[in-house]
Amino acid sequence: MGWDAFLVLWCAVWGGAALAGFGMSLAGVTREQRTVRLTGRIVEVRRPRHGGPRRGGIWVVVSYRDPASGREVIVTNDGERGAMITVAWEGREIGISHPRGRPHAYRFSHIPEVSGRGLCWPSFALFLVYVGLVVLAAVEWGWPWALIGGGAPWAVCGAVQLPGAVRAKGRRGEGLASMESVPGRVVAVLEDVTLDDDGCLSTTLTPVVSFTTRESTAVTAHCTSHLPKPAGAYGREVTVHYPPADPAGFTLDRAAEQRSAGWDVTLHVVAVVVLAATAVAGVVLL
Repeated sequence: MGWDAFLVLWCAVWGGAALAGFGMSLAGVTREQRTVRLTGRIVEVRRPRHGGPRRGGIWVVVSYRDPASGREVIVTNDGERGAMITVAWEGREIGISHPRGRPHAYRFSHIPEVSGRGLCWPSFALFLVYVGLVVLAAVEWGWPWALIGGGAPWAVCGAVQLPGAVRAKGRRGEGLASMESVPGRVVAVLEDVTLDDDGCLSTTLTPVVSFTTRESTAVTAHCTSHLPKPAGAYGREVTVHYPPADPAGFTLDRAAEQRSAGWDVTLHVVAVVVLAATAVAGVVLL
C-alpha cells in the first residue's frame, strides 16, 4: 500500500469515527450526555497529616441533594474520585457527577460543571482527518503544502483568540490588584516517594497552607509554587493574597503571577507570528 492509499484510508477511518461521534451527540447518547452533574457543598475539612502522602488530596465531606428523591446525600473523596481536591473550606461548592443510574460511581470536579454534548473525541477525530489531508497534500503536491496547511489555519485561530487572551490578562491584573492579604501558616508538608523503572527513588514535597479570610472562612490548600525551600517550611508563617470572590485563586507572590500573565500573552503572540511565517514560507516555496 502506497503512502497516498494509506493516507486516504486514514482519513476515511477517522472521518467515519467523527461522523459516528457527532451522530451519537445528536442522538443524545454520548457518555457525557448520560452523565448526571450536580452541585455539592463541602461540610467538613480534615487537615492533612504532616509527612503524609498527597494522594487523594485534602480529605473532605461533601453534601448534595439527590434530584430523584430530594434526599440529602453525604459522600467523601476517599479513593479515586476524579479531580483531586487541593483547596477546601466549609461551604465551598464543587462539582459532583455520576453515570445515570449509578450514583455510587460519583466523581468530583473542582467547580460545578454543566452537561456537555460529548464532542471532544469526535472533534479530535476530525483533527486527525485534517492532519491526514495536510500530509496527503504534501505528498501529492509538494512538501511546502505541509507548511501552508500546518501554519495558516492555526495562525488564523490564534489571531482570533488573541484579543480574548489580552482581555483575560487585563482581568487577571485587575483581580491581582484587588486581592486581600492575610497571614497564613504552613501546617504540613506532604511527602510522596516514587520508584521509577531504573530503581531510583524520587520525593515530591507538597506544602499545605492554612489561612483565614477576612470573611472568617478557614481555607486549607496545597501550595505548589512561590514557596522557597519547601522541605523546611513546616510551621512557617507566610502572607497569602486571595481574591475575595474565590479564595481558591490565592497566591503567595502577586508580582510573579502578574509576570506570568504577561508571559502568556507574549507566548501567544510569538506562536501566531511563527505560524504565520511558516505559512508564508510555504507559499513562497511553492
